[in-house]
Amino acid sequence: MPKPFRLRAAALSVSAVLLPALLAGCGEDAKAEDLTEQELSWKDCPAPSEAQGGGPAPSPLPNGGTWQCATMKAPLDWDEPEGDTIGIELIRARADGPRNKRIGSLIFNFGGPGGSGVTALPSFGPDFASLRARYDLVSFDPRGVGRSAPVHCEDNEQLDAFLEQDATPDDQRERTELLNSTKQFNDACEENSERILPHVATTETARDLDLMRQVLGDDRLHYFGISYGTELGGVYAHLFPRRVGRAVFDAVVDPTQDPEQGSLGQARGFQLALDNYAEDCVSQTEECPVGDSVQDVKDRIARFLEQLDRKPVPGVFPRELTQSAATSGILQALYSRDFWEFLTDGLDQAYAGDGTILMLLSDSMNGRSENGEYSNLVPANISINCADDKPRYDTADVERSLPAFREASPLFGEQLAWGMLSCTDWAVPGAADHPDVSAPGSAPILVIGNTGDPATPYEGARKMVQALGSGVGVELTYEGEGHGAYGSKNKCVRAAVDGYLLDGRVPKSGTVCS
Repeated sequence: MPKPFRLRAAALSVSAVLLPALLAGCGEDAKAEDLTEQELSWKDCPAPSEAQGGGPAPSPLPNGGTWQCATMKAPLDWDEPEGDTIGIELIRARADGPRNKRIGSLIFNFGGPGGSGVTALPSFGPDFASLRARYDLVSFDPRGVGRSAPVHCEDNEQLDAFLEQDATPDDQRERTELLNSTKQFNDACEENSERILPHVATTETARDLDLMRQVLGDDRLHYFGISYGTELGGVYAHLFPRRVGRAVFDAVVDPTQDPEQGSLGQARGFQLALDNYAEDCVSQTEECPVGDSVQDVKDRIARFLEQLDRKPVPGVFPRELTQSAATSGILQALYSRDFWEFLTDGLDQAYAGDGTILMLLSDSMNGRSENGEYSNLVPANISINCADDKPRYDTADVERSLPAFREASPLFGEQLAWGMLSCTDWAVPGAADHPDVSAPGSAPILVIGNTGDPATPYEGARKMVQALGSGVGVELTYEGEGHGAYGSKNKCVRAAVDGYLLDGRVPKSGTVCS
């Protein structure tokens, strides 16, 4: 969901329920006054919309308070700041420490791109509870996401069909089907979201962040970016280096790579995660149910995926588990060591003819709820990626790159290679080969790389430190597994991050936590 999650393009319906919110969010008749002077109207958060993923309203905070939401006006087009506006949805939990110790707001972006911060922050809130001592914890739905002028493409039924198709074509007929399906998706995005598509690039979201900083009353932006959120933070630092406060980048995107290089890096990262999972499984005292050795675990998965290419197995009724869905489910489980037990159970059951667990994992990755409705995670992801990335690949590019992808990952390489076609025929030109994150004059930014990260490989952290420039990036290494470091609850990582954000103590660059 690389940018971490450039695995498949996907789509979402424009339902009758969402149309009023969409029209209101676009602010067709609203004009931008001095938007820095606007006052936010904070209220208890409602239940998430379909585009945000649905579900109940967030639970009360541990101290008895509530999660509060508000809508900030921002220009539709930052090149015309006096023109029409859109609404950017925000969420916050007020600081729970002494008022005279409060630093300001700490703004989170949890990645994607395309993830709803308004739904993510309450979910991950307990992980960041210590930071409420001195900050209001704030997140938001970036433009094009959730309740912030969401991108809409195809409907739920079309998306089910799209995700069931073969993502690794073996012959010309399957290639043609993949290209036609991608074009159909892209055309639907243009038809249903023509107004917002040109304005979802990361540079525009970075400008929203600076407006947010001012509206929240902070002189500097205090920021916690995870996964794609590190790229957004880097772009902000480039645009506004002297407005950076205390900032942390965790699960770091390599800002020097073009889309092909980023996808190839993900192939290596997920293959490493699979190797580590297999080694862990066979090293347990109990017998590993999905293989007798590391190589046997991987060989059995490969044979199973080949079988699914010919004949799917039952999944979540009435759907079947296809090769593409099974691969996505495995990838989802490799994002976190905490999911490895589900991967073992899912593979064990799938080998016996029951694909339920792997399909549920795939649904989670694609933003599909149990009622069959999709959030707009993937349409937003592909829209933002295509707005950011200048290269447009064709089948000749994919076929040229396939040997390198297969070498990087015999299991995942082909699907990631064919995923490069996502922006082919996209309606909006991409901005650049890769983002500019150089930030001379910025305050120190703590940059954390995880040696076992599958989606944002460890090497990206050092590349980010170098790209930020001398004296800006402070590198910290976590020798662990999974996507990100702070969420692992490693005491060394927590001490370094909390010490910087809460007390301003900058750790020594090169610190290693294990």
